[in-house]
Amino acid sequence: MTADHLTGIEQFEAKLWKAADNLRANSNLASNEYFMPILGLIFLRHATNRYYEAMAAIDADKAAGRMPDRPLSESDFTRRRALMLPQAALYDVLLKMPKDGNLGAAVTAAMEAVEDRFAPLAGQLPKDYERFENDVLEEMMRTFDSEELRTASGDVFGRIYEYFLAEFSKLGAHDNGEFFTPPSIVQTIVNVIEPDHGVVLDPACGSGGMFVQSSHFIEDEGEDTMERVTFYGHEKNETTARISQINLAVHGLEGSIRAGNEAITYYKDPHELAGECDFVMANPPFNVDEVDAGKVRGDKRLPFGLPGVNKAKKVSNANYLWLSYFYSYLNETGRAGVVMSSQASSAGRDEAKVRRKLVETGAVDVMIDIRGNFFYTRTVPCQLWFFDRAKERDPERAEHVLMLDARSIHRKISRAIYDFSPEQQKNIAAIVWLYRGRAERFLALVESYLAQAVEEGQAAAGPLGTFEKALGKLIGLAEPFADGKRDPDPLAETWKELTSTKAALSVGIAAFAVEAAARAADWNEGGNGGARDNTALHAAREGLRGMAERCRDQTKQIDQAVKLAGRVVDIAVKELDARKSDLWANADITKARKALEDARTGAVDTLKRAGYFVCQADWLQERFPEAELRNVEGLVKLVDRSEIEAHDGSLTPGRYVGVAPEEEDADFDFREALRSIHIDLKGLNEEAVELSARIAQNFQGLRA
Repeated sequence: MTADHLTGIEQFEAKLWKAADNLRANSNLASNEYFMPILGLIFLRHATNRYYEAMAAIDADKAAGRMPDRPLSESDFTRRRALMLPQAALYDVLLKMPKDGNLGAAVTAAMEAVEDRFAPLAGQLPKDYERFENDVLEEMMRTFDSEELRTASGDVFGRIYEYFLAEFSKLGAHDNGEFFTPPSIVQTIVNVIEPDHGVVLDPACGSGGMFVQSSHFIEDEGEDTMERVTFYGHEKNETTARISQINLAVHGLEGSIRAGNEAITYYKDPHELAGECDFVMANPPFNVDEVDAGKVRGDKRLPFGLPGVNKAKKVSNANYLWLSYFYSYLNETGRAGVVMSSQASSAGRDEAKVRRKLVETGAVDVMIDIRGNFFYTRTVPCQLWFFDRAKERDPERAEHVLMLDARSIHRKISRAIYDFSPEQQKNIAAIVWLYRGRAERFLALVESYLAQAVEEGQAAAGPLGTFEKALGKLIGLAEPFADGKRDPDPLAETWKELTSTKAALSVGIAAFAVEAAARAADWNEGGNGGARDNTALHAAREGLRGMAERCRDQTKQIDQAVKLAGRVVDIAVKELDARKSDLWANADITKARKALEDARTGAVDTLKRAGYFVCQADWLQERFPEAELRNVEGLVKLVDRSEIEAHDGSLTPGRYVGVAPEEEDADFDFREALRSIHIDLKGLNEEAVELSARIAQNFQGLRA
């Protein structure tokens, strides 16, 4: 599945962002002035939706006799995860205001009314809408008033909010983008520590992404987040803390988030949670060198002592302050997952002493190497550190650390940004499951991939039929110019190749349908109403390999047919002057050519998904054929403490797992490679245009 495969909500997010960003570009406001008002409008639109949903539920309960007909109270709404908004704060009511009214003042008043009704948001919502001209503000509000958004669920708003945070982060709209940890990194942390109960702390919480992803994890298990966990956070930047509170509210969550100077975290325990946390998650600032050593010396959260202190009596590097704090916040069974500079795992001198003491506790559980360019504002690689305090009291587990080098696992999002696909996140988690002896979860994931491959194979019939029909339509429209009456005929060779390809394609589509149906029958028969064991899954995967190969062959045929059809049209227009002929229905041919390209996209995407999920099962089962953890060169190794000590106490996975043997990719995707090159070129062109405009602007300034 390619990175530019955008469907449904993803297309919708991109459309909304483009509209909002166009408004920003055409206003007099910079990104850092624009992003809070936009985030506030997303929240208000969502709060209005939840209000109407709650009203509908209340009316239904009254009609069914489950609720007496009485005046409504705040609690009637809060138990339905909604706010009892005053009429003047409803999004649709604001948009219906007279056009000569002061919309900015009305929106600001609405935000104040929401804060009055919902204590956790007191002082958090943006209230500077009067800086916008009425028409700009109205257009911005209408961007978030489409039919899709008027009926959207909380999950949709949560995704849109997170998407906008990511886009603003790319622009460096606030705090140089450091308020935002990429979702695939957060999700990987969540997948490893599984924060599903008790006290969850993020002492550098930024925009609250760790809390949101924890909530998704809990809800995927069928539980209510607010009944299972209590969120605590701290954030140095007041504006970022506001973003976090709004983010929680958009997702229907609450949390206690303290805001203030960063020094509070270093010198104090803001929530007094040392030893109380079930889970700690964080992406703290890296390599800080301004912490006063005298103020932190003797802190009970530093059981391993201070790392190095420089001549200015500052802690040379605060990375190990953070790591010590994270360990100390955990209770006896607590788990932590944190992002850390890649320098920390092999740092020397006093930092190495602290690291050795950490390893000696037995709590260091998993180390994961991440390649560079995962963050929007940092290009350097990083690592994920995981602690498990329960491991300290298990003699066997305490002796080992799982080293996982994930630097070769990634997908390309843009010229400068990478992430993990959802399946890559699951595959990393699956390795950890094997490490923890949870083979049944590993097998369930493999089974889900194969089931999805079967489902996508069956689903391909519709898009393939649509493509075949669209190809026939275009060929039929162009056929009058392939009558063979010209000598020489510039169209003859291409036409012959096109019709031959179409015939082969029709045979291939029919054969694929038979293959997909057979694989589906085999799959359904092999289920026997229960989970498949490892042997059965290996057999099923082998059986699906033929379908995956047909997917690749079919994709190549489809691409070839589209290329040949386009060439036929181009030859007819350029060399046979077709547009001057009454036989050439130009508008219909243009329409048919566009329809063919759309049909190609639908068919190829479905075929690729079928093959893609087989590949995911391949990735897991080829590396762990017995559904048991084993060392895999270049990927993972279970390391004991003596080996760590032999490597100078280093916790860098790459030093242990080795280098993976180079694999010959028989299925190298040239189209995907070209797409990657196109991404790079597009990014460079955009930078060139921006630089050119800046130079022109500077030149005008010099002339003035």
